[in-house]
Amino acid sequence: MRKNKIKEFIIYFFRFIEIEKSKKSKMGKLIKITCLNNNITKEYKLGKTLKEIAEDMQVNLRYPILGARVNNQLAELNYEIFKPKMVEFIDITNIDGFRMYQRSLSFVLMKAVKDLYPTYYLRIEHSISGGFYCELIGENFKLEQQNVLDIAERMREIVAQDIIFTREEYPTKEAIAMFEENGMFEKVKLFKSRPLLYTSIYKLENQIDYFYGYLVPSSSYVELFDLIPYYDGMLLRFPTLEKPDELGDILEQEKLFEIFREYKQWGKVLGVTTIGNVNEEVSKKNEGELIKIAEALHEKKLAGIADIIKNNKDTKIILVAGPSSSGKTTFAKRLSVQLKVSGLKPVQISLDNYFVDREFTPIDESGDFDFEAFEAIDVQTFTSNLIDLIAGKEVDLPHFSFEKGARFYPGDKLKITDENIIVIEGIHALNPNLSSHIDSKYKFKIYVSALTQIGIDMHNLIPTTDNRLLRRIIRDHQYRNYSALNTLKRWASVRRGENRNIFPFQEEADIMFNSALFFELGVLKRYAEPLLLQIDETEKEYSEAKRLLKFLSYFHPIPDKEIPPTSILREFLSGSSFHY
Repeated sequence: MRKNKIKEFIIYFFRFIEIEKSKKSKMGKLIKITCLNNNITKEYKLGKTLKEIAEDMQVNLRYPILGARVNNQLAELNYEIFKPKMVEFIDITNIDGFRMYQRSLSFVLMKAVKDLYPTYYLRIEHSISGGFYCELIGENFKLEQQNVLDIAERMREIVAQDIIFTREEYPTKEAIAMFEENGMFEKVKLFKSRPLLYTSIYKLENQIDYFYGYLVPSSSYVELFDLIPYYDGMLLRFPTLEKPDELGDILEQEKLFEIFREYKQWGKVLGVTTIGNVNEEVSKKNEGELIKIAEALHEKKLAGIADIIKNNKDTKIILVAGPSSSGKTTFAKRLSVQLKVSGLKPVQISLDNYFVDREFTPIDESGDFDFEAFEAIDVQTFTSNLIDLIAGKEVDLPHFSFEKGARFYPGDKLKITDENIIVIEGIHALNPNLSSHIDSKYKFKIYVSALTQIGIDMHNLIPTTDNRLLRRIIRDHQYRNYSALNTLKRWASVRRGENRNIFPFQEEADIMFNSALFFELGVLKRYAEPLLLQIDETEKEYSEAKRLLKFLSYFHPIPDKEIPPTSILREFLSGSSFHY
């Protein structure tokens, strides 16, 4: 027995010696780091942080460095390097850096609210007017202007103190207990439905939180901001990607705000305001009921819009616009059905069929085709066709092949009478230059977008652009033979085009329609994940693919078998009973 113990001790002793030798060997080892910002390669000892490397390599960007892409994966500046890497440092002009700025500023806001009003809860609702709309939730509490001014002042104090954001890993059970202790019950639901061993928690002194992305190193990095009263809450304003030295403009978006508010109320009625709520319904096998209610809500809204149009005797043309993958086409088709129920005779025209041939498509500042540009539409042919139709002439309507990038004429003839009403849908339908020759009293304008109604939790909203991007990735694969990589490569150009050519006209609409569905991200997960997993780490878009995959990981998958063939979602998934 004693001999065995001596033997075990000797074996342990020599193993300990080998481990210590290995550690010393590794500590002296140098690894190569290549900085893509200045094409410099240098050797460093293991454990160097990205912040130290940026300072040593004297990386100078136009704005402060906020983070980095390491082998095309996003990382914080305190990330320690232990293997050879290719590093690209980023600032606020990079979309990942911009998101880091937004998250970090939101954390400062949470800390300020906690310091001043410890018994109330902050809820970051949605994007609006170039910022985040936020509310304070508490019994018998009405947010006054002075409250907002006090919170803004406390935020400036926190920024001036340059407090470090710390990130620590906890066993998920411990993290859930911490969330519960701090009254973050929506996070408790989310992480109970997400089977992970460990969860990362950020700390800003006494304030804890979870974010589904990274933060900047400390509070002083987010010095440019404002907080102002806005409706019943407040608007957190931050710089823009295009002009990081300036705050975004305060836009009048009353109609957009009201549609957000309406669907928020529906979410409360259904009890599905966060991902945790949706996952809970899926766990209870209630997703079928959720699908039925969400689709019924869409149908009710469509019927109401058709009634409004029916009662407006002057309306001859319905213009349906919205950004990419908002579901405009299916909306127009479903509206046409409701118009028929109301006794009208609609005919549909899609602006997508009036794209110029690919060789004539405008080029954006990045050298990509700018399909969102107004000049990408053959306005002359469209105007001529519309004038002829209104005059009672027969028109040979064009079609456009996205695969071939060319227009063709399959013999689709159209002639209308006084009984018909024309439904025109396309991203530029609300642009005044498209239909300036038509008297405004004959036009009824509708704006359609997928305005996500649920949040990850009370502090992490789901960008509406992510909803549309996932739809587009799936649709491009299904119908246009594009890979997820191709879609991601083009998305920045799409967004720039939307900001220039679509969003400025959204408040011109007579009515807005939210095409998002409470359940849809759980459905999109099953289709988008395999496509995103095909993008490898050699691509710059790998970082965005990883972000979307992490986002989708929060959702329980939802089967699509109960989604009706007329659903707007079928435009992207296939299985629609409409012809496109």
